[in-house]
Amino acid sequence: MLRVLTLSTLFPDSTRPNFGIFVERQTLGLAAQPDVEVRVVAPFGMPPWPLTSLAHYREQAAIPHRELWKGLPVERPRFTVYPGTQGRFHARSLTRALFPVLDDMRLAFPFDVIDASFFFPDGPAAVALGRRFGVPVSIKARGADIHFWGRQPATAGQVREAGRAADGLLAVSTSMQSDMAAIGLAAERIRVHHTGVDLARFAPVERATVKGRLGIPGPLVVSVGALIDRKGHEIVVEAVARLPGVSLLIAGEGPSRSSIEAAVARNGVADRVRLMGAVPHGDLPGLIAAADVMALASSSEGLANAWVEALACGTPIVITPAGGAAEVVTGDAAGRIVPREAAAFADAIADLLIDPPAPEATRRHALAFTWDANAEALRDHLQVLVAKGS
Repeated sequence: MLRVLTLSTLFPDSTRPNFGIFVERQTLGLAAQPDVEVRVVAPFGMPPWPLTSLAHYREQAAIPHRELWKGLPVERPRFTVYPGTQGRFHARSLTRALFPVLDDMRLAFPFDVIDASFFFPDGPAAVALGRRFGVPVSIKARGADIHFWGRQPATAGQVREAGRAADGLLAVSTSMQSDMAAIGLAAERIRVHHTGVDLARFAPVERATVKGRLGIPGPLVVSVGALIDRKGHEIVVEAVARLPGVSLLIAGEGPSRSSIEAAVARNGVADRVRLMGAVPHGDLPGLIAAADVMALASSSEGLANAWVEALACGTPIVITPAGGAAEVVTGDAAGRIVPREAAAFADAIADLLIDPPAPEATRRHALAFTWDANAEALRDHLQVLVAKGS
């Protein structure tokens, strides 16, 4: 029996059901593997009082410290994050908070390995915990954990040291593997571990019927991702503004909502662009499959789940050359990779609307990305680390 402790600050909860949904799905897949037992520790970063009196933190404070989440036993300890410190003390604070939690957990669940599913602050904490309990540690890089935390002066050293001290390293794409090497981690120690997609749920539909239910009369573009500057939703708004009769639905929520709304107003497309807010993950397959194109103008990515989910739905994608884009768009039926400019996005979207690929041809580009393959690869990776440790 392989006993795995999954550590992730990127994991869903009742206040954020879509947050880290890909980590949840990966962990569920791992737990379903033969002879594998998993426990999850999903910590919350909370600021000192009186900031904890804000509504957002009050909601999180009310979440149980221990619960079953879709059948997974999950511990949700809190750790203190200090505003204005650029994350300098996050890992240290997380480590202190986890020592007593794992001391207690280990009595009933003597875990063999720690699987950290985000690089910061999870990675440095996992390394410290691995040393305390004498177990190997794996850390997975997904995107912002390397592109942001791995380059910030206050945290870059911690990311680099954790990567060098970990027993195993994973990257969501070959591009991410290169980015990790660029900050000083040995590329030969990094295993590429692609994301998965539920091919039964994300599948082609009769587009006209679903568009009718959405109130969309003509061509439809969707953009799926948090409303943050890095995702480039304003660029997609400007691109759609250049395409008369084309509608855009944006699924996501975040701090850039007001600037995206301003872009919609500035471009005069309020009748064709709708911000849908946070769409439950269970509703995403129908939305994406209804679209003629999925467009996302990210400035950086690891390997976005939304890309693969769109392909599985038979919906071609228009994306920037960020992260693992070239590992996903491997033929014309998958879509286009273009510069991060509204004109380039408009041209690529128009090209796909004029000459659309067959949905099944697009879907074939997603068939290699399965959660079964993801879980089997993760299990094998962790088993090797445990065997080496023994």
